[in-house]
Amino acid sequence: MEKGLGGPNGEGQVGRAVGILGGTFNPVHIGHLVLAQDAVEKLELDEVRLVPCALPAHKEGRDLLDARHRVAMLELAVEGNPRMEVSKVEIERGGVSYSIDTLREFRAAEPEAEFYFIVGVDALYELHTWKDVYALLEICRLAVFRRAGVELPRREDIRLREPWPALLTEGIERGHIFEVSSSEIRRRVAEGMSISYLVPPAVEMYIYEHNLFRS
Repeated sequence: MEKGLGGPNGEGQVGRAVGILGGTFNPVHIGHLVLAQDAVEKLELDEVRLVPCALPAHKEGRDLLDARHRVAMLELAVEGNPRMEVSKVEIERGGVSYSIDTLREFRAAEPEAEFYFIVGVDALYELHTWKDVYALLEICRLAVFRRAGVELPRREDIRLREPWPALLTEGIERGHIFEVSSSEIRRRVAEGMSISYLVPPAVEMYIYEHNLFRS
């Protein structure tokens, strides 16, 4: 994919290239971090901002850890990496977190930056349900990466108006694919199983020190 997917005409201001990777990060795991690193390399980004949500818009928040723990683990995970930082913008805003609100806030603060919104390919199946999705697609470039166990969508699977189905299905990045999820990490901890190599060592230590995800 050539520098992500932007508006239909590929227009936009060019400045610092900033990737945005949002999620619950409940907890952060190696899949998140490798995806961020793949985006840095393939899109030639200056940085990736990992943005933990306050309340997820498309997931149940029943098992969601307090934000302070999710932020702390993210900060441990990216410590010492000059290309990655944690943004608490959604936590500080509170309420249900919508990507468009975050992108607008970043855009207002850095009008010359070029933003890349990093998502897994599974997001393409539900883009039509996102708040102000067409506005989001115009103010950033969508960087779509394959995910383990998720079929690549056909144009007809993307319920958006033209030219978006064609644009979004033609530029999907492969990257590294890991079969790991936050729900698996939580389950393994609850069952007393090892999570070594699935999360950074500092995150593993934090989980055990704070007795997180125990049933």
